[in-house]
Amino acid sequence: MSTRVAEGIPTERWRPTPLVASSMGLHALAGASAFLGPEAWPWALGAVAANHLLLGAIGLWPRSTWLGANLTCLPEASRARREIALTFDDGPDPEVTPRVLDILDAHRVRATFFCIAGNAARHPELCREIARRGHAVENHSREHPMNFAMRGLGGMRREIAAAQSDLAALTGRVPRFFRPPAGLRSPLLDPVLHDLGLRLVSWTRRGFDTRMPDVDLVFARLGEGLAAGDILLLHDGHCARTASGDPVVLQVLPRLIEHAKSLGLSPVTLEHAIAS
Repeated sequence: MSTRVAEGIPTERWRPTPLVASSMGLHALAGASAFLGPEAWPWALGAVAANHLLLGAIGLWPRSTWLGANLTCLPEASRARREIALTFDDGPDPEVTPRVLDILDAHRVRATFFCIAGNAARHPELCREIARRGHAVENHSREHPMNFAMRGLGGMRREIAAAQSDLAALTGRVPRFFRPPAGLRSPLLDPVLHDLGLRLVSWTRRGFDTRMPDVDLVFARLGEGLAAGDILLLHDGHCARTASGDPVVLQVLPRLIEHAKSLGLSPVTLEHAIAS
């Protein structure tokens, strides 16, 4: 067995989406046109610029599948089992994450933590505790750079691969899923993830719990219409706080879990939902 197969890294060739393939063809055609007929270069430049604007706009749409495969809800088999996925971004945080873990334990549910590897390295025991309690630690980049989507192939690969290595060393498990900082990406991300054997994950619904201090509003955004197969985005890092200073997620989470259970829904890790 090859090393790549043993590590779970795909051996098949990366294939672009129709939009990305068309964009690649447009660039080639524009280059050839400008070379063969210099008078055509303004039109070629305009077409390429318009294409870049389109790709940039789509990169701002986290749930889009036009730039590559993107898990926005759980697969059919998981939906049939009436499962949902609670996912937490931007941790681990030494104040918030332990309290999130205690809430999850009290309700006997499992969740997925998209950890910033730099935070995990600063709080290694907390990262290990997430895994020890039966939750999944996945890749949310090494340092959560806000210019992540503007980086080239090499820059993205270094950021993701470093996080992959750090998180695997801390937990003893290689992450299978990746969520980009702020959910933003470019057409260059898909081939990088393919090469690293990672699967892109966004969400079905989000509560904006990093910006909204209103517990009821955050709960409503996550809970109204909640259905089997939903992937919910919350945060155990960069949390918004109530007027009393309490992280919003800590007040929303118990209500959200009870609401899910009242609907007959079971929170599970992404890995469980995909593998079962």
